[in-house]
Amino acid sequence: MLNRILVAAALSVAVAPAAIRAGSHKDIVDTAVAAGSFKTLASALQAAGLVETLKGPGPFTVFAPTDEAFAKIPKADLDALIADKAKLTKVLTYHVVPGKVMAADASRLKEAKTVEGQALRIDASSGVKVNGAKVVKADVEASNGVIHVVDSVLLPQ
Repeated sequence: MLNRILVAAALSVAVAPAAIRAGSHKDIVDTAVAAGSFKTLASALQAAGLVETLKGPGPFTVFAPTDEAFAKIPKADLDALIADKAKLTKVLTYHVVPGKVMAADASRLKEAKTVEGQALRIDASSGVKVNGAKVVKADVEASNGVIHVVDSVLLPQ
């Protein structure tokens, strides 16, 4: 069933299509779905009931893990996370910063407070890393914020 949800949610950024490069007329969720490499993220947002929130006015900054980032988590652990709505919501809201923080702004910050409540550590000494996760694509604009694609799932303490 999870695979059906993942396929139906369809999200990819490996080769960013025009839809993601010109996504400013779409909200964060629709921009991510159009990209194609965020199937697991889309499924998780749906399971946590956060889709409508991220389709809201924002602005939001989302550090979006790719499907490959989620694949680093053992399947049993990922399935357990998706099944635990409270824990899943905590993890997903840890990827969201209120406001629109572009890469140029983020590179001057040492941390950013998340919607979850804890701060993310930002290191711009060699590329941009957030809690050690590498930002692999920055400044994907959406109508209600911006997406920065990361190569790992960020886990709150």
